[in-house]
Amino acid sequence: MPRSLLLLGTFYGGMVTIGGVLGTKQVAIGPLSVEAGIFSFLTLVALSSAVAELHGRAVADRLVRYGFAPLAASILLSLFVLALPTDPGMYEPAKAAFPIVMSQGWRMMAAGIISYGISVRLNVWLFSRFSGVAGVRGAMAAACSQIVDTLIFITVSFVGVRPILPLMIGQATAKVVLSAVIVPGIIWLACRIGRWVDQG
Repeated sequence: MPRSLLLLGTFYGGMVTIGGVLGTKQVAIGPLSVEAGIFSFLTLVALSSAVAELHGRAVADRLVRYGFAPLAASILLSLFVLALPTDPGMYEPAKAAFPIVMSQGWRMMAAGIISYGISVRLNVWLFSRFSGVAGVRGAMAAACSQIVDTLIFITVSFVGVRPILPLMIGQATAKVVLSAVIVPGIIWLACRIGRWVDQG
């Protein structure tokens, strides 16, 4: 196995698991509002694009499929820890906050798994189909895949619970903007580090 693939794959697995935790916070970036998990998921799409650039689409597709393992394991482990009794001596604000931060309804968990699988696979496919500089291809692929991610995640999570169209528009706009700003740099850095590691 190339050392770059081992390095990027390890980092990819970490980003998969932290995304759900970060997603419990909404952040404001100027007039845009988006869940903080977008930063880890944009890192995922950038890393999958970098792997496709360095090792080909088939390898990147496998990376995305293998990403289901840490994603599922982190969900199951979170449910297990939440089911355990809380130590009475635990810091009181943390005692109250932990279940709020870590608990997600089954619909949001399902939405995360479905949207991850579809949107990141779509990102790899689009990145491989586009031509030109890797960073530009990555930004376009990420923007398209994040629109699809938003449609799936918000529909599965909130349809029938709250109006979803305004939420979709706001989230999709924020993700497209962030895709253009963040993804090219991560792809460039990941490819540069990957090539340097393989040459070492």
